[in-house]
Amino acid sequence: MTLRGATFRRVSSLLLALTAIHAAAAPRAGEDLASLFGEWREFQRPPRVQGVPDYGTKAMAAQARALPGWLARLAAIDPSRFTLAQKDDLALVRAEMMGLDFDLRVLRPWTRDPAFYVTVFSEESDQPAREAEYADGAIELWSLSFPLSEAAEASLVTQLSVIPPLLAQAKKNLTGNGKDLWTVAGGPIREQLAALEGLGRKSASSPKLTAAVRAALTATNDYGAWVAAQAKTKTGSSGVGVENYNWYLANVALVPFTWDELVILMTRELDRARAGLAEEELRNRALPPLEPATSVQEHQRRFDEVLKTWVDFLRKNDFITWHPWMEPALAVLPNGFDPTPPLEFFAEVEARDPMPLRLHMWHFLDLAAMEKQPPASPIRRRPALYNIFNTRTEGVATAMEELMMHAGLFDGRPPRARELVYVMLAQRAARAMGDLRMHANQWTLEQASASASTSTPRGWLRLDGRTVRGEQGLFLRRPAYGTSYIVGKVQLDEVIARTARGPLPMKALLDGLLRIGLIPMSLVQKELEADLGATH
Repeated sequence: MTLRGATFRRVSSLLLALTAIHAAAAPRAGEDLASLFGEWREFQRPPRVQGVPDYGTKAMAAQARALPGWLARLAAIDPSRFTLAQKDDLALVRAEMMGLDFDLRVLRPWTRDPAFYVTVFSEESDQPAREAEYADGAIELWSLSFPLSEAAEASLVTQLSVIPPLLAQAKKNLTGNGKDLWTVAGGPIREQLAALEGLGRKSASSPKLTAAVRAALTATNDYGAWVAAQAKTKTGSSGVGVENYNWYLANVALVPFTWDELVILMTRELDRARAGLAEEELRNRALPPLEPATSVQEHQRRFDEVLKTWVDFLRKNDFITWHPWMEPALAVLPNGFDPTPPLEFFAEVEARDPMPLRLHMWHFLDLAAMEKQPPASPIRRRPALYNIFNTRTEGVATAMEELMMHAGLFDGRPPRARELVYVMLAQRAARAMGDLRMHANQWTLEQASASASTSTPRGWLRLDGRTVRGEQGLFLRRPAYGTSYIVGKVQLDEVIARTARGPLPMKALLDGLLRIGLIPMSLVQKELEADLGATH
C-alpha cells in the first residue's frame, strides 16, 4: 500500500444528481468565476432575522435546496482557456461549496456543536480565519482601539445585542447527542465569558455599552450552565466516521490521502521525530540541558536576540524578497510569555529557546502578506472557508522549523535547541492520531488526549494542562485539522524533491508561497511545481 494511493473518489448523491438538475438550475452562459464567487459568499452566510443569524431547520433546509443550483452554475463555467491558477480558483470555489454540503449533511455544527455559538474573541488568531467553525458575526475585541469612537461603540453595542437572542436560538437548534462535543464546549464558552468580563472593565464609562455587555454576560452564563447540564445527558459519539472523513478529505480539504493512509503517515512521522530527537540527544549527551527563562525580562532578551538572528539569516542569504513590513510580522508573539509554572507545552519550548516557534509564527508573515501584497486572484484575497487553507498555513509553518534548521539557522545556537524541533514535530504527529481516531469513533476525546500526552516527549504536553484537550477539541470540531500540519509539510517536501536539482532554490520557493496565497496545499503544490520545473 503506497501513501500516494488512489485518492478517495466517492461522490455524494448530490453530485450524482448534478446532471439532472443542470437545466433547472439555469446556469448563465459565459459567467465570470469571480462574480459567481462574490455571490456565493453572500449565499453561504446564513439569513438574518432582526439582525440575528438564523440556523434553524427551515433556514438550513433552504440552503440545502439551493446548493445544487450553485454547483450547476459552477459546472457550467468553461475552463478550457483557463490558466493553471484560474483552474485552481475553480477547484477552490468548488471545495467551498462541497464544504457547505458537508456541513449540511454531516457536520451540522449548529445542531451538534455548542461551541459553534461562541462569537466573542479577545485574542487574534494566527490563521486567516478562526479555527473550527463559529456562527456568523464574530466580535474580534482584540482589533478594537480603546477608548472607542462614537461610531465604533455604536457598532459594538449592535454586535453585542445579537448574543442573547443567538444563544436563545442555540438552545432550540442544538439536538446532537455527541457527548465529547458537548463536554469540550465548556472551554470556548468560558473564554467568551472572560472576554466579556474584560470588555466590561473597559466600558464602565458608557451606560449603553455597559448594559450591552451585561446582557451578553448574563446570556452567556445562562448558556454555559445549560450546556453543562445537557452534557451530562449525552451518550453518543462525536466523530464523523471514516467514510465521511474520506469524503471530506477528497472533496473539501483537497487532501490526496485517505484516512488509512494518514494513519500510516502520522505513525511514520511520529517515529521519525522521536528517532531524530534520540539521535540529537545522543550527540548532545555530554551537554547540560537548556535552561528555561524564568522571567519576562530574560525571555524578552532571548526573543530579541532570536528575532535579529532570524531576520538577518533571511536577508543575508537572500532567501526571500524582503519588504519592510516583514520584520514586524515575524516579531509577533501571540499571547505574550508567562513564566509562571506549570508551563503549557508551547511555553515549555518557548522558555528554552524562542527560535523554533519564531519559525512556526511564519503564520503572521502569511497574514501580513495577504494585506501588503495580496494575491492577484480576487478569489484568494479572502480567507478560504471551512479552514481549507490549513494544509498551506499549518503545513508550511511546520515545515519551516526543520527546513531552516537544515539551512543552517541553528548553527551557532546552543546544540540542544535542535532537539526542540523534533519535540514539536513529535507533538504534532501524536495529536494528529487523536484527530483520526476520534473521527473514526475509535477513541473518545479523553483517550485522544491521553495518547497525545504520553506520546509527546519530555512530558511537556501535560494531561492536566489546557493545551492537550483544547487541541483535541478543535480537531473534533474540524475534521482533518490535526493532520494538516504534517500533510502540508509532506506536500512541501514533495515540491522540494521534484524541483531541486542541487541546492534548494529557497528564494523562489518562499516568494512563490507568498505569491500563490493561502489555499489548499495540493493546489499550491501544482503551481509551485509548474513555476520551479518539476520532474515527476
